[in-house]
Amino acid sequence: MENTIKEKQKAIIIDQEKRAHRWGFKGTGFVVSGDQFTFQSDRPEFDFFANQPLPDFLPYVFDMLGTDIVAAGKNEEIVQKEVPAPIVNEVFQNEITKLFPTERFTDEDYTRLIHSHAQTTSEEVYKVLYNGVLLRVVDLVVFPKSEQEVYQLIKLAAENDVCVIPFGGGTSVSSALLVPENEQRMVVSVDMRMMNEIEWVDEKNGLACIQAGIVGRHLEEKLEAAGFTMGHEPDSIEFSTLGGWIATNASGMKRNKYGNIEDIVQNFVLVTPNGILRKTAKHDRVSMGMPVEKAVFGSEGNIGIITSAIVRIHQKPANKEYESIVFPHFEEGLSFLRALSKSFIRPASIRLVDNNQFKFGLVLKPKEAGFFKQLVDKFKKFFILKVKKMDPDQMCLATIVMEGSKEEVHYQKKIVKQVANRFNTILAGGGNGKRGYALTNVIAYIRDFLMDYHCIGETLETTIQWDRVSVLGKALETVLYDQHQQHNLPGKPYLSYRVTQLYHSSVCVYIMFGIYTKGVEQPEEIFKQVEEKMREKVLEHGGSISHHQGVGKLRKKFLGDTKSKDHVQLAGAIKKQLDPNNVFGVKNTYDLD
Repeated sequence: MENTIKEKQKAIIIDQEKRAHRWGFKGTGFVVSGDQFTFQSDRPEFDFFANQPLPDFLPYVFDMLGTDIVAAGKNEEIVQKEVPAPIVNEVFQNEITKLFPTERFTDEDYTRLIHSHAQTTSEEVYKVLYNGVLLRVVDLVVFPKSEQEVYQLIKLAAENDVCVIPFGGGTSVSSALLVPENEQRMVVSVDMRMMNEIEWVDEKNGLACIQAGIVGRHLEEKLEAAGFTMGHEPDSIEFSTLGGWIATNASGMKRNKYGNIEDIVQNFVLVTPNGILRKTAKHDRVSMGMPVEKAVFGSEGNIGIITSAIVRIHQKPANKEYESIVFPHFEEGLSFLRALSKSFIRPASIRLVDNNQFKFGLVLKPKEAGFFKQLVDKFKKFFILKVKKMDPDQMCLATIVMEGSKEEVHYQKKIVKQVANRFNTILAGGGNGKRGYALTNVIAYIRDFLMDYHCIGETLETTIQWDRVSVLGKALETVLYDQHQQHNLPGKPYLSYRVTQLYHSSVCVYIMFGIYTKGVEQPEEIFKQVEEKMREKVLEHGGSISHHQGVGKLRKKFLGDTKSKDHVQLAGAIKKQLDPNNVFGVKNTYDLD
């Protein structure tokens, strides 16, 4: 029996909450005022870090980058951005005015620019903030409210030779939203934010039908109100959408318990220029020919617009507990993860951070007053450094999240401790585990703060086999320092990484790196060259182009090293069948037009 949750809410306008061009919520971010450094926010999820002095952070940045970035001065944002005049297809635009009310389409410059980039640092955000211009932007933004409107819109685009680019939450870090500079047609961004309802929940079979434009945090809030969870928690959950997760073949922090997006989605609706593609059955698994519908996962806007999906849901876990474990060095932590992965339990989330990220978490811990608290901290430090003889410049940390019934969580904790006791570890407690898990949502704000002070940073993520993780880390450090020296860059480069998802023979490694660029000409272009060398090194060591962020335009040049000619031809055949006139000309992943 299907239980309807149709909360006929007003459409959620993300731009009212989100910072323009940058990552995150308005009123949230890192701020320097005099000699005080704080992370400011009034949002409850940041209570661990917000609105308290963080005196150790800037010294940490100085140590990592070799430069007093605040004293060296800011990189001032260009307020007046240059936006090219829109290309207008008059016949198409006249039809749009008949199909949509005036408040649901616009060619206003600000909105067009927002819909023409996502969050790739050097390719998009840096150019918008500090150069004030993108060479090509979308010409019109449309906000459909139904599958039928999406269908009619695509039909009009096909009839009038108009290019369409789907827009979800604008969180891509693969340059997926950049408009191809040589695109001569009118380009329309189809913003799915108004298709944000949970259409029905089937409690007995554990399924829900959800519109694709819903943002992750709202999806979970609505499901939790009915006692359920989908369990998909990517780092971008605050702003990314269900449709975007499917289109990029995403993964989440609780993949161990709930699966990746391809494990969660059982059905979907994809509107293409050649009709509507959908599975007719809700079954978990069938043996009925080639599953060609799986081409939607990782399609990245090339073949159509995902309007809804039927997903697996679970009863909201009755218990959630955290744990954290300190290791003397990264290799010891990696051995622990591998041993735990071979056990009969796998907690919802397990992440291992290297020493640089471990220190990063420590410097974001506010200095709490009180003699007793200071005494306890000194004792902990003595125990770690003197008794366990751990080196502060080598230590790393694993954070663990366990969910389920009281009995399930108790058993998970028992096994985690048993496995940890086989290694030289210190159990650091649930409080530190919860802080470490919450830290994920703070890290993204660091990038924008540092960018204001001439630092450009980015992330790489890859799937790589267990025995190559440590070798890859050392190789990336070498190539980053070599590139830093070759380009004669100031200060020191920054590199850190963490293991975030565990598989049978491999893991996901999430890599963050950055360079200081004050006084460097065309720093975004230098950074792009450095990033490409880093990615080449990942591939050289057997890593994938991406584990969960997709390919977009940023990584497509590397596909030739990982995909056969036959594979590309097959993808092209699917594209030709569903979109024969290249209405979806975003050119992500492959050049298929």
